[in-house]
Amino acid sequence: MGVSITILVGTMTGTAEMVAQEVEQALENAGHQATIEMMDNLDASVFQRGGVFLICTSTYGQGDVPDNAQKLFASLETDAPNLSSVIYGVIALGDRTYKETYCDGGKRFDALLTKLGARRAGDVLLHDASSGTLPEEVAAEWVVPWVEQHLQTSSELA
Repeated sequence: MGVSITILVGTMTGTAEMVAQEVEQALENAGHQATIEMMDNLDASVFQRGGVFLICTSTYGQGDVPDNAQKLFASLETDAPNLSSVIYGVIALGDRTYKETYCDGGKRFDALLTKLGARRAGDVLLHDASSGTLPEEVAAEWVVPWVEQHLQTSSELA
């Protein structure tokens, strides 16, 4: 039985959206359901349905979340909903040449979701744009084992 995952995308240049599309395809090929939602105009209420979320976000400026993710991030900070029914993962995109803020967009979402009671499954995937690897390929290879190791064994998902 497959897992249903909502992929929330924060992006400035479209890279995170491309990564999300490859991840969605990999999940569907493995028998899971995946839905991509751009973070544009989303607020904390997106998490009310509970379930599994995969945050796929780039980092912008001085370690900020992308412009299209600002409203969602601010809403989570302001509303501070109880997210104990939420399980999530993070794909964080960044560039290691920016040492102080490497992948901070994803790291900031991770810290905030944890603070609000959501439970992270597995480790955050950190992708370095200067590594010479394509983020969409790395994420597509990562996501199915992530589901199989951390989600299919969760009794609340059965």
